[in-house]
Amino acid sequence: MSSIPQNYCDENELIDCVQRFFSRHHVGKLLAKCNGMKEKGVSPVSLLRYKLSNIFVGRSMYMQQRTGSFKEDFSKNTFYRFLNSAKTNWLRFTSLLAADIVNNDLKDLTDDSRKNVFIVDDSLFSRTSCKKTELGSKVFDHTDMHFKKGFRMLTLSWSDGNTLIPVNSCLLASAKEANIIGPVKNFDNRTIAGKRRKLAQTKAPEAMMTLLDTALSAGLKADYVLFDSWFSNPAQITAIHSKGMAVIAMIKKSSRIKYSYCGEQLNIKEIYSRNKKRRGRSKYLLSVDVMAGKENPIPAKIVCVRNKANRKDWLAFICTDTTLSEEEIIRVYGKRWQIEVFFKTCKSML
Repeated sequence: MSSIPQNYCDENELIDCVQRFFSRHHVGKLLAKCNGMKEKGVSPVSLLRYKLSNIFVGRSMYMQQRTGSFKEDFSKNTFYRFLNSAKTNWLRFTSLLAADIVNNDLKDLTDDSRKNVFIVDDSLFSRTSCKKTELGSKVFDHTDMHFKKGFRMLTLSWSDGNTLIPVNSCLLASAKEANIIGPVKNFDNRTIAGKRRKLAQTKAPEAMMTLLDTALSAGLKADYVLFDSWFSNPAQITAIHSKGMAVIAMIKKSSRIKYSYCGEQLNIKEIYSRNKKRRGRSKYLLSVDVMAGKENPIPAKIVCVRNKANRKDWLAFICTDTTLSEEEIIRVYGKRWQIEVFFKTCKSML
């Protein structure tokens, strides 16, 4: 009697797990809502299931064909046509799938007092060469403060403090034509392909609003939106507040961004220097109420804390929910770190 290898059993368990996931969350119906189905031929659901199974098993179609282990009933051309299809609205698909997971599986695991959040951040999606990559660009890497080839992957995630679910994402090329290395193709801006390419050349704060609108239209809800200083412009803060969500974000130490404080327009450095700081082992140094925005200003609270990396430096956070205590603002903003762990996991495992 021949023995069954352990890796063979593990692969079958992973494939069965993917199949159960597709059935539980009605992936076929969600794909149909996003223009991902077709009238005849191989079902796109089976193609997507095969793709996801390969990712978790650690195999590729190329190696399966080389080793003779490819046993699917579709051809290589069918598979790659599905991956390259510009008609499927993947942005809406991932948002609908995330909403189904959150609303049906995760929502009832925590009580109503727990605050759910949206987290927005970007990470470098590097490539060694961009000459033949559409819209491949020189983009700025905030980690080592250098320009690199590739894209910025702007990601929106949902979290309840324990679990993080990626909702949607988009690749951002450079908004400057001088930094674009790869070819630029023309598409009708009314089509999904045209909209995605237009979104890729949009500035990150504006693209963030598109991702939020897509998530809200899919049925996801959150109490707060968290992001770092790269997105914390007063225009974006007031725009998110108008959608019924509060913002907790780190503030840029910029002399051009000003807030209304005591009847004057002051930047964060001026506000910090004019006020007395808390001494001792307090969790924060300063807390002041300001008005953020130019046309329709909204009340907000600015909290300054010590920079743990440099005790002589300080960081500032802004929160549009003025009822929150300073300690609670700091605690809720700490949930933003989950997306950094998500980025590291994706780059090391996928």
